[in-house]
Amino acid sequence: MKDYFLNFYTSKIYQRLILGLLALLLVLFQGSFLQSYSLETEDNSPGFPVVFDHITLFNVYESNGSLSAQERATIITRRLNTIANDSNIEITDDKFDLDDRGNVIVILFDNKTLITVTADDAVAETTSRQYLAEQYLKSLKKALRAYRRERGHFYWVIGLISTGISLLILLVILKIFDFIFPYINSHIERWQGTLIPSIRIKNIELLSADKLTQIFKTLIKTVRIIVTLFILYSFVPFILGFFPQTRKISNVLFDYLIKAVTTVLSGLVGYLPNIFVVGVIIYLTYYTLRFLKFIFNEIETGNLHFTGFYSEWAQPTYQLLSWLTIMLAAVFTFPYLPGFDSPAFKGVSAFAALLFTLGSTGVVSNTVSGLVLIYTRAFQLGDRVKIGDSVGDVLEKNLLVTRIRTVKNVVITIPNSVIMNSNVINYSSLKRDLKSPLILHTTITLGYDVPWRKVHQVLIAAAQSTNYVLSRPSPFVLQTALNDFYVSYEINAYTNESTKMHDIYSHLHQNIQDQCNEADIEILSPHYSAIRDGHHNTIPAEYLPENYTAPGFRLDPVTNLFNQNNHNHNSVNDSVESHGN
Repeated sequence: MKDYFLNFYTSKIYQRLILGLLALLLVLFQGSFLQSYSLETEDNSPGFPVVFDHITLFNVYESNGSLSAQERATIITRRLNTIANDSNIEITDDKFDLDDRGNVIVILFDNKTLITVTADDAVAETTSRQYLAEQYLKSLKKALRAYRRERGHFYWVIGLISTGISLLILLVILKIFDFIFPYINSHIERWQGTLIPSIRIKNIELLSADKLTQIFKTLIKTVRIIVTLFILYSFVPFILGFFPQTRKISNVLFDYLIKAVTTVLSGLVGYLPNIFVVGVIIYLTYYTLRFLKFIFNEIETGNLHFTGFYSEWAQPTYQLLSWLTIMLAAVFTFPYLPGFDSPAFKGVSAFAALLFTLGSTGVVSNTVSGLVLIYTRAFQLGDRVKIGDSVGDVLEKNLLVTRIRTVKNVVITIPNSVIMNSNVINYSSLKRDLKSPLILHTTITLGYDVPWRKVHQVLIAAAQSTNYVLSRPSPFVLQTALNDFYVSYEINAYTNESTKMHDIYSHLHQNIQDQCNEADIEILSPHYSAIRDGHHNTIPAEYLPENYTAPGFRLDPVTNLFNQNNHNHNSVNDSVESHGN
C-alpha cells in the first residue's frame, strides 16, 4: 500500500494538470450546450406550451378568433418546425419583423406570419403587448439559431470532442477511486483494536473489533458501488445531451434520475419517525437474541443448570425462542413499513400466506415431530439406533429430518414425521443416562444328546473371550425353547460399546465356533425320521441305564423276503379267481 501511494503521489501533479485542462475545455465547449441541454420543466399553468426541439419557449393562454389556445400553440410549433427543417431557408435577423396592426402585433418571418400577439395574451402575462411580442421574438430567434447551429458539422465535432473529454474525466475519476477506497480500507484495518474497539458489556463481548472492522469495510464498499453506479448512470445522459438527435433520451434519463432521487429523499424525510421506531425494534430484537444465545450457551456447556432442563435441549430451545422473537418483532415492525396499508402489500401477504398454508403441511408435520423427538429425548447425537429397518449412528437431528450413518458408511436421511410413526430402538440411552450396559445376545441350536451344562460353559467361555464384552456382570445363557429335535440356547453378554455391536457379534460367533470345536460339540440342528433301529438313544448318557446298549438292525433272509412276496402274489390270484366265479 505504501509503494502504491508513493507511485500515485509522484504522478498526481500531472493528473491534476490533465484533469484541470480537460475540465476547462469541457466547460468552454459545454457553454454552447447549456440552454438546449437543460431539462424540460413541468409547467402547471393553464396555458398550452409551444415546444420546439424539446424546449418550452412560452405558453399560449388565450384563444384568437375561432382558434383555441391549444390550436394556436400547435400551429406555432408546426410553423417553427417547417422553417427549421427547410435547409433552403436561411435564418437571419433581417427576416424577422414585428408588424403592429393596432389591435394585434404580428411576428413575421420572411413576410410570413409566425405568431399573433393579442391584448388578451398580454393581460394573461401581466405585461404590455409590445414587450410580450419582443420577448416572443427574442425566444424564437434564439431557438431557431440554436437548432440550425446544432445540426451543423462543426457542432458534431464539438460533441465528439466533448464526449472524449468526458470519457477521460470519467476514467480519471474511476482511477482516483482505485486509490482512495483501498487507502481508506487500509486505514480502517490499522485502526482495528485502537480507534475501532470491540463493543462489550462488562465481560460479555457483543461485537468484536474484527467484526466492526468488517462492517466498516462493507459500508465503504457499498458507498463506492453506489457512487460508481451514480456516476456511470449520469455519464450516459450527459454524453447523449451533446447531440440534438439523442437529447430527448438524455432529458428523459435525467428526469428519471432527478425524480427517483427526489422521491427517495422526500420519502426518507417523511419516513424518519418510522425509521426510528423500526431501528428501536431491531435494536431490542438483536440484543434479546444475543442475551438468549448467551443464556442457552451457558446451559449447554453446563455452567448454568436448571432442574429438569437437559443440556441437549439448549440449542433447540434457543432456535425456537429466536424464531418466536423474530416473528414477534416482525409483527411490531410491519405497520411501520412503507406501503403497509396498500392493497398491493395486502394482496402479496395474502398470496404468501396461501402458498405457505398449502405447501407447508409436510414441513409443519416434520417440525412438530422434530420438537417431540427432541423433548422426549428419543435419541441424541452419536447414539446407535435402529429406526425401522435402518441401523446406524445419529449424525444430525434438526426440526425437519434426522440423519444416521450405517455401519456401511451410508448416510440415511429420515423425515421426523416418519420416525414418529416408527419404532425407535436406542442402544446407547441406558448407558448414557443410567450407566447400565447393553446386553447383546445370539442363539444357537444343538441336539438333545449334548449336555446342556456343557453347552452353558462353552457359550459363556466364548462370550468372555470376546473383545468389549464385560466380565462383570458376567455373561449368562438362557434356554429359550425345547424344540422337536433340538434345544435353543441364547448367550447374553454385557458391553458398554454399543457403536461396536456388529464387531462384537462377529467376534462372538467366531469364539462360539472355536469353543464348540474344542469341546467336541458339533453345531447342528438334528432332525429324526420314524426309523430308530440301529441308533443310539439321544438321551444324555448319565440318564441311561448302565447296561444300556444301542439296539442293532433286524435283518430278514432274502429267501424269506421272496417267500413273502410269492405268498402275497398267490393271495392276489386267489382273490381274482373268487371274483371270477
